Amino acid sequence: MNHIYMISTAYRTSKHRVQMEQRIQRVLIFILRIVAFVFDLLTLPVYFVLQKPWWIRHRSKQPKGKIVAQENTYITYRATSIPQKMHVELLREKIYTMAEMMVFYSNKYADKRCLGYRDLLEESSEVQGTGKVFIKNKFGEYIWKTYAQVNVLATSFGLGLRELGNKAGQNVAIFSETRPEWMIAAQGLFKQSMPIVTIYANLGEEGIIHALNETKVTIVITSHELLPKLKNMFKKLPLLDTIIYIEHKLLGNEPQNNLGCGKLRVLKFRDVLKLGSISNATNQFPTASSTAIIMYTSGSTGIPKGVILKHSNLLATLRGFTDSAHSFELNQSDVLIGFLPLAHVFELIVECVCLCSGIAIGYSSPFTLIDSSTKIKEGSRGDAPVLHPTIMTAVPLILDRISKGIVDKVSKTNILGRILFIFAYEYKKFWWYKGYDTPIINRVVFRRITNILGGKVRLILSGGAPLAPETHERIQLCLCARVVQGYGLTETTSCATVMDGHDRTIGRVGPPTTICDIRLQNCDEEGFSIKDKPFPQGEIIVGGDNVSAGYYALEKQTKEDFFDENGTRWFKTGDVGQAHADGVIMIIDRKKDLVKLQTGEYLSLGKVEMELKLFPLVDNVCVCVQLLGDNCVALIAPNEAELNKFAAKLNFSRRFPDVCDDPEFISAVHKKIIEHAKTRKLEKFEIPVNIQVCKESWTPDNGLVTAAYKIRRKEILKYYKTDIEKLFAVNKAEQ
Repeated sequence: MNHIYMISTAYRTSKHRVQMEQRIQRVLIFILRIVAFVFDLLTLPVYFVLQKPWWIRHRSKQPKGKIVAQENTYITYRATSIPQKMHVELLREKIYTMAEMMVFYSNKYADKRCLGYRDLLEESSEVQGTGKVFIKNKFGEYIWKTYAQVNVLATSFGLGLRELGNKAGQNVAIFSETRPEWMIAAQGLFKQSMPIVTIYANLGEEGIIHALNETKVTIVITSHELLPKLKNMFKKLPLLDTIIYIEHKLLGNEPQNNLGCGKLRVLKFRDVLKLGSISNATNQFPTASSTAIIMYTSGSTGIPKGVILKHSNLLATLRGFTDSAHSFELNQSDVLIGFLPLAHVFELIVECVCLCSGIAIGYSSPFTLIDSSTKIKEGSRGDAPVLHPTIMTAVPLILDRISKGIVDKVSKTNILGRILFIFAYEYKKFWWYKGYDTPIINRVVFRRITNILGGKVRLILSGGAPLAPETHERIQLCLCARVVQGYGLTETTSCATVMDGHDRTIGRVGPPTTICDIRLQNCDEEGFSIKDKPFPQGEIIVGGDNVSAGYYALEKQTKEDFFDENGTRWFKTGDVGQAHADGVIMIIDRKKDLVKLQTGEYLSLGKVEMELKLFPLVDNVCVCVQLLGDNCVALIAPNEAELNKFAAKLNFSRRFPDVCDDPEFISAVHKKIIEHAKTRKLEKFEIPVNIQVCKESWTPDNGLVTAAYKIRRKEILKYYKTDIEKLFAVNKAEQ
């Protein structure tokens, strides 16, 4: 009886607490609404004059793309905007190659800060509670090279390679993390007409070996930290004869002593610079039609493909991006924090836009970006709080994690803090879409969040994959920065569409850039047509000077994916788009991800995965279907910290990975995922009927995800073949 009494009392106490919180919430919201109403009466006239919301709304609604051709099976769109100042300058100065670009702007901005990095003061190892060992760093301030200095270093490095015997047209690979030396080396190679083979630092061993052997690379530029990874591949790289490594300040041992690399020539980056500085050779500039980069994409299926990008492709995208950047009002006081892989053309071109604009680039990494990053020693500052950047690039995965982090922190605050945040968020959202900003709310409520990235970020450029509208909105409002989506592929030199800087909508990727056309082509089998109402739909095909010459040593696939028509080069993306009345494109599906179920519905694997990744427990996910099936299951790569919190909340004694074997726990996770899927308005057939929470990490090293952490569906299905069959078998047994 006492036990029953205690439970009853606890229930009443809990119920009473909830009721009290609800009353407090209603009272506080009522008070906040009164305060906001009075505040609006006093300040709205001032904001109306200063912020010009009518003009912002007008610019947001203006047509940004127009129809230039229409046939029975396709419709073609082109930008309504015209070339802007920098685009015209590039043409007027006859800048047709990356080498000419660097020389011109290094002279124009000679004494301005160009590339910066932080001085590494201390490095130590810390053993975590889980037994994992983390490297922790302590950094000093940023050290800068001017535009003129970078240009000299680039020339010296390129000439140094000439002294080593490398010739124009001979491929050189860069296998390194994003850092100043990457850009210096690239600009040096451009000046000597040496094509760059770009390889992600976290690409799997099989992909690296394939890329280096296929392109017959003899010289690899890498970092001290990546030498051990490269060492494991020496025997499978018969043509490799020279390694140039970027030194690590605190690692004094000479790599030659322990690499066991036989006849390989191993040189320091600075040694090559010295060779070039005393060289009597002259630069061998490329032409517009010269190959600039063979960029190996971290393909989601099979081995990576090398995309051939000419100087004309890079300069076309550069001109298009500078036109789009005009609406972002870039200026020479801006600072970009560079941490995405320079081996991806999106980051490379964005940084080159900054070089054309006189903007300083401070380098970072995902592991040192903020104070709480995994490689930052406790009590030390992350890169962003030291640099105070105004511009950053990001991929949806990073923005999703930031968004989840905001929600998590708000949920841990007291009731007053939660109510204040929610009210401020909804208040700002209301006025944002009416064309206003809320500077006082930004300072009082959102300042703590903005300070995480240094407090000055005003522009975030997102690319690489579609960004969930919810994430787009939350990041934009909470970080008090414009989030601009772009759409493009390596095959289109990362360029196809970019959001207009005045567009206040979310979930769209913008109109065509000024240098290319966007065609929507009927997808009859999948049911997408340019005659669909209210908006045309179809496969996105990109045409223009930004489109690649094709895939390196893959003639058959090049013919399948590329074609020429009336002097224009076109690429079939495989993405499905929808063109709105203002000429702006929305990505709505992926042809290869569309699966027709036995019931007749088309299930978009990518769409379901994007929605499920918004759930805090999910770090990554692969949705699976069966031939002639009528439902789906999901493999979940969990967020370990969130999963452990959930297990503790439900009083499970075990933690990740052991708790993944508990059927009762998995059932509880599945129920939460179903609830989340319903709130995201997924259809019944789109909600996984069964799940597996995977113990294995999904990393590029084990081949389950690409270097950009996109899932490699084919590899995952192969790896978890037996598990997937069990998931479907259990579901059939329960039916």
